[in-house]
Amino acid sequence: MFKVSEIAKRCGVSADTVRHYTQIGLLRPRRDPRNRYHLYSVSDIKRLRFIFQAKRLGYTLNEIGEIMRDARQGRSPCPRVREIIAARIDENRRRVDELSALQHRMEHALANWGSLPDGVPDGDLVCHLIESVGEADRDIGA
Repeated sequence: MFKVSEIAKRCGVSADTVRHYTQIGLLRPRRDPRNRYHLYSVSDIKRLRFIFQAKRLGYTLNEIGEIMRDARQGRSPCPRVREIIAARIDENRRRVDELSALQHRMEHALANWGSLPDGVPDGDLVCHLIESVGEADRDIGA
């Protein structure tokens, strides 16, 4: 059996991480009856490693909890695992597309701004560089 600091050191994480995962129910150590310290087993080390593998694949702590709950209840978590990661892949593709479009807008703006002089606010305008981009968007109905 291992104390918080021992399991943290074995797994290369902070003791606070172990405590947090215990607090939210991802780890379920037993209590030492003499001093009420949490005592972690080899199974807890395996669960902690599972949590980090799942996090590296993009699962949230809530999703990891659901997966572990299914497993504890004797149900295969595999369908849920596939469903979550398929949705995450679609979500990531959308985010990559959005970031790509943002990158293009930023590069285009910077290239256009190279030929524009610095301006001074005149009461209605704040920064004519940004506002010049807005004018192009208004022209297309944005």
